[in-house]
Amino acid sequence: MSSILDEYEDSQNSRHPVQHSSRLSAANIGITHSGFVNVRLEEEKPIFNKQRIDFSPPEKINHFAVCNNQLCMSLGKDTLLRIDLAKPDQPNQIELGRKDDSRVHKLFLDPTGSHLVISLSTSECLYLNRNTQKVRSLSRWRGHLIESVGWNKLLGTETNTGPILVGTSQGIIFEAEISASEGSLFNTNPDQYFKQVHSLEEDGRPAPVCCIEVERGPESKVVIIATTRKRLFQFVGRVAEGSEQQGFSSVFSQNQELLPSFQEFPFNMGYSEITFYTSKLRSCPKAFAWMMGNGVLYGQLDYIRPDSVLSDVQVWDYTPDIDFSFNKPISIVLTQFHFLLLLPDRVKAICTLNGQVVYEDVFPDKFGTLKKMIKDPAGGLVWIYTEKAVFRYHIQREARDVWQMYMSMNKFDLAKEYCRDRPECMDMVLAKEAEHCFQNKRYLESAKCYALTQNYFEEIALKFIEAKQDEALKEFLLKKLNHLKQSEKTQITLLVTWLTELYLNHLGLLESAEGKHGVFQETRDEFRKFLSSSKHKECLYNNRTTIYDLLASHGNVDDMVYFSVIMQDYERVISHHCQHDDYSAALEVLSKHCDEKLFYKFSPILMQHIPKKVVDAWIQMGSRLEPKKLIPALVNYSQMGSTQQVNETIRYMEFCVYQLTVTEEAIHNYLLSLYAKYKPDSLLLYLEQAGTHASYIHYDLKYTLRLCAEHGYLQACVLVYKIMELYEEAVDLALQVDVDLAKSCADLPEDDEELRKKLWLKIARHVVQEEKDVKKAMNCLSSCNLLKIEDILPFFPDFVTIDHFKEAICSSLEEYNQHIDELKQEMEEATESAKRIREDIQEMRNKYGVVENQEKCAACDFPLLNRPFYLFLCGHMFHYDCLFLEVTPHLSTYKQTKLGELQKKLAAATQTSKSRHCPAPKEKEEGGDTASLGKESAGVSREQIKSDIDDIIAFECVYCGELMIKSIDKPFIDPQNEMRFNCLNR
Repeated sequence: MSSILDEYEDSQNSRHPVQHSSRLSAANIGITHSGFVNVRLEEEKPIFNKQRIDFSPPEKINHFAVCNNQLCMSLGKDTLLRIDLAKPDQPNQIELGRKDDSRVHKLFLDPTGSHLVISLSTSECLYLNRNTQKVRSLSRWRGHLIESVGWNKLLGTETNTGPILVGTSQGIIFEAEISASEGSLFNTNPDQYFKQVHSLEEDGRPAPVCCIEVERGPESKVVIIATTRKRLFQFVGRVAEGSEQQGFSSVFSQNQELLPSFQEFPFNMGYSEITFYTSKLRSCPKAFAWMMGNGVLYGQLDYIRPDSVLSDVQVWDYTPDIDFSFNKPISIVLTQFHFLLLLPDRVKAICTLNGQVVYEDVFPDKFGTLKKMIKDPAGGLVWIYTEKAVFRYHIQREARDVWQMYMSMNKFDLAKEYCRDRPECMDMVLAKEAEHCFQNKRYLESAKCYALTQNYFEEIALKFIEAKQDEALKEFLLKKLNHLKQSEKTQITLLVTWLTELYLNHLGLLESAEGKHGVFQETRDEFRKFLSSSKHKECLYNNRTTIYDLLASHGNVDDMVYFSVIMQDYERVISHHCQHDDYSAALEVLSKHCDEKLFYKFSPILMQHIPKKVVDAWIQMGSRLEPKKLIPALVNYSQMGSTQQVNETIRYMEFCVYQLTVTEEAIHNYLLSLYAKYKPDSLLLYLEQAGTHASYIHYDLKYTLRLCAEHGYLQACVLVYKIMELYEEAVDLALQVDVDLAKSCADLPEDDEELRKKLWLKIARHVVQEEKDVKKAMNCLSSCNLLKIEDILPFFPDFVTIDHFKEAICSSLEEYNQHIDELKQEMEEATESAKRIREDIQEMRNKYGVVENQEKCAACDFPLLNRPFYLFLCGHMFHYDCLFLEVTPHLSTYKQTKLGELQKKLAAATQTSKSRHCPAPKEKEEGGDTASLGKESAGVSREQIKSDIDDIIAFECVYCGELMIKSIDKPFIDPQNEMRFNCLNR
């Protein structure tokens, strides 16, 4: 007994149960009509798999109950065995302790597996809780033979059942409640109360309550289903929220006024049994099956219906081999798609969808007669027992073949629901549904289904073509297109092209038909939606030429324009508008999409018709357009166009020059040409604003000069000459316009007095000879200080009297006298300066310095007279070598290099002199700015080298001169020397 569920024995070793299956036949193995390959690598396990429990009961099994993995069985007369299936090796055996002849009539186990009610044949009842070993008597239940118990699934707990319903053999329905707690001192009974709430009858006599079930629906609805031998009763009522603990009396009282709803069948086999199917634990049942005398009544439970919850009810008639004389049905269990019928020697499984027997399992005689079949709602296992053995059925993948049944019943939605994870089956369902719709002339639905199948594309397309169903064909192609992968480019291209042709054909037919405007518009919207589909944009773009050809062949201009916009082929759109003289629409497309290349291409023709709008669009584009590329459009229509076109051209050129600050020469030259031809007043203003400096001018000076000369704009030519610094030409031309203008030009060459004088002489000659105005000529003398009276006198004719020049001549003589006086004063100052210089030179020759023998070098602090030295006027004295070391770091790189070269030359000259003769050393003291003691030179070159060295190192005192001032920002201690010193100390 300790290994009751450890091992299983297969009861089918000697024979196999009969399987009635309608699965795919062997003919479907391999390549099917749909193109799927269906290969079974191993045989599928049966839906109903029976296993015998390895358990040999010590006594006969009388009754059996299982729920929530809690198994209870009655053995012999007085023994009760409890097994927790989670711990099958720990069975619990309890003795009922009955000494009379009573025996167990039935066992009732609640959905939690906590409460066990034991009905005895002596009309007594016992109670046993899962957590106790003590069997307690239900005293209030005494005197009633209990046939059924309706448990409270909502309020039931491990310690309390909540209000429950109890059916007796006399047709009475009681309401009761059982508590596992010990109670008070005066009330130790587990039964809290036991009261009658209703009674059932058959043919005017009490009938046993074979089964009773309590369910709760939505909106506080309570449904009570009770069965007798040939009647099924329904009690439907509502219990106020929060009053569930008050029991079910209110439900029965609501049905007192009306006769209870029931279904009755004529035949009676002495008992009946009802079973329910629940998809999830503690949820409402979805279906029922009632085993009674005439067969099995089964159907669905609909809690929304007001009068009866039973719906889709059908009756399955017993097969001919079921004879009530020797093999009456014993028990029934309902699963999702089958109900299992227990007979004395076998089990039959009947499909609830088609009423066919799909499974039949015959039990050997050695196990004895089958007594009862029970389903555990928690685990979904089905248990069967005899007096000697216990069997268990595993139900595996019950819905595996349901799709075929639904498909054969033309319930395609349900069929697809149960083969979602089996693509080969889904394809068969879709193909069957498509064929069914096609035969019933539901072509659109057929097309949608066909598009989801793997059937041959050509075959399906031909079917719709032969049936002349273009709409269905279009729907089929659309669906097929949506299910293609992006990599299947050839198929996508084919379908897109075909669909375009179909849409265009349909649009053509609708357009010519009367009263079809609404349909035509809807179809056009659908077609445009198809063309603008982002999913097929790549295909449409790659094959846009073909689409254009199709649209053109059908004369569908509007959709061609729409397609061009989608493809961003704005050139085609604009060309279309221009061809139809809709220039504003063309410009609107241009302005909206801002394509510079299209502006350059279409501006010429648009400028011809709508110049103002075009220029506005150009200005709106701003710097995104290159004005140089727009010149062809401007030149073309500014030459042959109207005044408006010319004005708009000038407006845009001015925008480019003044707003965009364009510097391209072509733009400025073109604007100048427009000014010269149409707006001469603006020409001079433009030239003046452009400035007179050549580097800031962006137009071609020579071109401008020629342009102004051709149109006779002399003042503008003068301005250009001035910019080109051709002052003589400027003055010559300005004299033709205005003398004052010529004067302004004559003063421009400020650095060239000779040229200025020449220009002013030209002006004076023009005034004298051309204008014959002596007064103006005299004004020229006052305007230019370079001109003298004698310069302009040759220009006057002989008959002019001196009276006109009296003042000018006097003024000139006075200036000459003043100039002579200034020259005399300068000569006197120069003579005096020369005299002072001579005196200073003489004084310097006689200047000397005295050096005492104790004098020391200012740099090394050693006696000065030991080595050659320098004496400065400031009083500082340095050895030659010390001064060299002090001065050298402050010299520039150039002077340092030159000093090094001079030292090398001096050393070489000294060596040469020594090799010829060795003169005695002689100290020499020199006076002046410096005094140097050294050896007598052997030649002129050596003295010159020493002089050059002196000019570099003895140019000034290193402590008092500029070198010391320039070195003020240098540190007293050289960082490199300091680092070197620190390293030596370490």
